[in-house]
Amino acid sequence: MAQNQKLELTWIGKENRPRLEPRILLEDPEKSYHAARRVSDDDIFDNKLVFGDNLLALKALEAEFSGRIQCIYIDPPFNTGQAFATYEDGVEHSLWLSLMRDRLEILRRLLSPSGAIFVHCDDHEQAYLKVLMDEVYGRDNFVTALIWRKVDSPNDNKVPITPDHDYVLLYARDHRTVRFRQMQDSSLLAAYRGPDEQGRMFRDRLLKKNGKNSLREDRPSMYFAVPAPDGTYVYPVHDDGREACWAKGKKSVFEMLERGEIIWKRRGDTWVPYTREFAPKSPARPYPTIWADVMTTRQAKAHLTDLRPGLTPFDTPKPEQLIQRIVEMGTTQGDWVLDSFAGSGTTGAVAHKMSRRWIMIELGEHCHTHVVPRLRK
Repeated sequence: MAQNQKLELTWIGKENRPRLEPRILLEDPEKSYHAARRVSDDDIFDNKLVFGDNLLALKALEAEFSGRIQCIYIDPPFNTGQAFATYEDGVEHSLWLSLMRDRLEILRRLLSPSGAIFVHCDDHEQAYLKVLMDEVYGRDNFVTALIWRKVDSPNDNKVPITPDHDYVLLYARDHRTVRFRQMQDSSLLAAYRGPDEQGRMFRDRLLKKNGKNSLREDRPSMYFAVPAPDGTYVYPVHDDGREACWAKGKKSVFEMLERGEIIWKRRGDTWVPYTREFAPKSPARPYPTIWADVMTTRQAKAHLTDLRPGLTPFDTPKPEQLIQRIVEMGTTQGDWVLDSFAGSGTTGAVAHKMSRRWIMIELGEHCHTHVVPRLRK
């Protein structure tokens, strides 16, 4: 087998690539909409809504925004059999893959070194899209597949299985430098007590390690004597009598002893050492991969109807809460967020409320009927 061969997804017409000449974006001053003057230095005046073909628009954005976009979210056509109705199924599938490949490559170049892309999809193309993105972004840069529960009521259709979820494939531009934030969760403070004499909330944790790799034979160097307050020595021992190990090394433990950071408590006739952990100012935890606590498609439709009464709502709008979580995970204030399949404009609306800079691209007429009025609100 040749040394340069690699795993890849093939399809009809993969070798065909569009010839894209350099492009520029032209502003329509009559449609520019922003405050007459800056109120503070934090005001953002450079958000962009682009009306046009997203491949050409992305090409035009390359000159100014290569390496600058922190978070990309796209909700492309799911290829359910309607996107290219005039073609046979096999050709349709190939066209979808080519459409996605050409755009994903430019989107990758737009991402910053610490940025990430979130691609919404369902079971129609999820498996093929994953392999395609492995090829474009690199398999090492795959982060996870998020699962969003999109329904909140039982399906009463006469079908044996009902699709209740979508996927969001998450890839880093570079897994070594990508930046994500954790989920803020004030409920974590319930695990702390106090306050102490300095007014700090705290919890005490055993210095002895528990659980996996907690036996002496697992980490022999972390089994050693620690002097207790009465001059005796304490070794790590599990409740069942097995020799255990400390959660910290000898050097760290004795440095903590010198600083008075070991908390001693009596358990019967035995001294038990603890370390004191203080509550964080901003309690946070990792994001889960299954999102069943986010609003659903039905709720997103109701929200759009409230925003624009009388307009026909989108069939599958995404709730602001879903996009908010993605933006919270992948950005901080002032970062650039890009959506090249803008749809009803949810990404821009959420980014705007969260003080992120945004770029959206949309070709359909709902750019004027739905997106622009929504953003003006």
